[in-house]
Amino acid sequence: MTYKEFTDKIKPEFEKSFKFLEQEVSKIRTSRASPALVEDLEVDCFGSKFALKQLAAISSPQSNQLVIQPWDASYIEPIEKTISQSGLGMSSAVDKNLIRLSLPLLTEEYRNSLAKILNEKSEHVRETMRRWRDDAWSKIQQAQREKKISEDDKFKGKDELQKLIDEYNKKIVDLVEKKKKEIS
Repeated sequence: MTYKEFTDKIKPEFEKSFKFLEQEVSKIRTSRASPALVEDLEVDCFGSKFALKQLAAISSPQSNQLVIQPWDASYIEPIEKTISQSGLGMSSAVDKNLIRLSLPLLTEEYRNSLAKILNEKSEHVRETMRRWRDDAWSKIQQAQREKKISEDDKFKGKDELQKLIDEYNKKIVDLVEKKKKEIS
């Protein structure tokens, strides 16, 4: 057994955590309307919950507007109810078989709030990654105590884990900074 096996086991976990953050960040509203804002909203329809993207086509014809075109007209009322209760601050208007959502302009206070949410989400992912790193480090130390790996390999493993954390922290910082520019 080598230290590489321990670090290779956590790489997919780091990647999953980062992908989760990317999805969460895409849901945060910017100054431009994006279908990602609403596509995962859960709509209670006929006693079951469905993601909005399963019930309708979502498009963005203008920078501050989304258009939702349900596959069936009976979905309009539950979709509109879900959007009004979502807390996204969008005004909706039913236009025949379409729902038009208008996004208000972002105020400075709302931008600051979004930046704070962004920071909280990224910190949560960093904490998850640190837990994975600490778990792998504990296993490496245990393997060294049991003489399964050498002391040199233990420290190589520690360095490798730190490189991994640094690499993903940089990715997180880049992602957050890019999103903050979009919000501004």
